[in-house]
Amino acid sequence: MYACVDLGSNSFHLLIARWHDGAHEIVERFSEKVQLGEGLSRSRDINTDAFQRGLLCLEAFALALERYPIQYLWVVGTNALRVAENAHEFIAQAKNRGFDVDVVTGLEEAALVYAGVMSALPQDEQTRLVIDIGGGSTELIVGKGPEQLQAHSLPIGCVSWRDRWFNSRFANEDLLREQLKMAADEAEQVFAQVSGHLARTPWSEVYASSGTAKMLSAICAQKHPSSAGSSLVNFDVLTMLESDIIEATLNPARSLPGLKNSRKELVMPGWAVLMGFMRAHQLTNLHFSPAALREGMLHYMIKARDLNESPLRVLRAC
Repeated sequence: MYACVDLGSNSFHLLIARWHDGAHEIVERFSEKVQLGEGLSRSRDINTDAFQRGLLCLEAFALALERYPIQYLWVVGTNALRVAENAHEFIAQAKNRGFDVDVVTGLEEAALVYAGVMSALPQDEQTRLVIDIGGGSTELIVGKGPEQLQAHSLPIGCVSWRDRWFNSRFANEDLLREQLKMAADEAEQVFAQVSGHLARTPWSEVYASSGTAKMLSAICAQKHPSSAGSSLVNFDVLTMLESDIIEATLNPARSLPGLKNSRKELVMPGWAVLMGFMRAHQLTNLHFSPAALREGMLHYMIKARDLNESPLRVLRAC
């Protein structure tokens, strides 16, 4: 059995899978909102509360892993552990709890995301653009079938954008709407930095993975029922959500169909980041991919097993 642990800037994830007859079977999934990257854009350190939340989550993961005969375990750290000045302290504490962390670069993270998304799609020769909005970074990949053609890792994410733009209370709708506009405009500028590069390899489909895309596709499906079940994010529907998101933020008692309470604080920054991306690349629609970095980790773990190598070494050789 295989276990993949993804230490993200917003959430920690544990995926447990069994390999059988040339295919993997997901046995369990665990996710916890840790927000390890909280405040990193200001302090450059993982703060005390986030540090402790992370360790408590790892202790819970360790208990879950004890229930299974795990033969292969891979633990990957992403943006928060790339940029935090005290990351080495967290990594040491994680190792004391049985988790030996490999911190991957942004481009290595992109390769894992692409492999994960492709694992859930038909094995064809279509060219696709994949976006993964994390807590502290966003990865963009263009690939044709299994081949990755180009990749970019940008310093923008739902947690970092929350800390930058929405870390205080707003007195009225006009102020909040203006702040949301500025956040989306700056996100568009960030994504526009690579739009010319990405345009050199035209794509036929766009897929978005991870929590922000999942959250917004669910809200869009509720807002426009004809897209329910299709996991589709439509630009016009996303635009229509602006007023709903502002109302739900100003009035905590107001629910927003499709939005979990645990994600409510990230809906505004998530909306701004995805809106900026779609505007920068003039996108009408994109699809949510339920497979992401964890499935990509599993892909490389299987390859590493066959080559009798470490997954990180195999990843870096590809």
